[in-house]
Amino acid sequence: MRFRVLAVGPRQPGWVDEGVETYRRRLPGLEVVELPLARRRKGQPVGPAREDEGRRLLARLGPQEHVVALEVDGRAHDTAALSRRVEAWLAGGRPVSFLIGGPDGLSPECRARADETWSLSPLTLPHGLARVMLAEALYRAWSVLQGHPYHRD
Repeated sequence: MRFRVLAVGPRQPGWVDEGVETYRRRLPGLEVVELPLARRRKGQPVGPAREDEGRRLLARLGPQEHVVALEVDGRAHDTAALSRRVEAWLAGGRPVSFLIGGPDGLSPECRARADETWSLSPLTLPHGLARVMLAEALYRAWSVLQGHPYHRD
């Protein structure tokens, strides 16, 4: 199993790195790759910066990877449904990469390359929190497949 999180953004606070690392240690095959933000001056349009970030994200993808774009308007999953998605991804045998765009979102090219979109929440989340939530959600879904309960009654 190989899950990669490709995230555009600045260096994150320690609590983000610690949270992601906690789940990375628990979930075999989880890798997080941080890409720097594109340079943009105040008052410049967002398009060129978003396109630059998109090119760099796409350059990290292999042709056979299953790509999941994290988008606010993507499909929402509860834990049981996400566990079924993880099971399907594992059965497909392809590495899975999750794309988290910068502050201006993902480029149209990244959205076009995505095999599916996923919304972690209808709320606008800080990028660091989205990374932690994604890592935790993947770990939780995987642990359900391993026979561990995902909550206690």
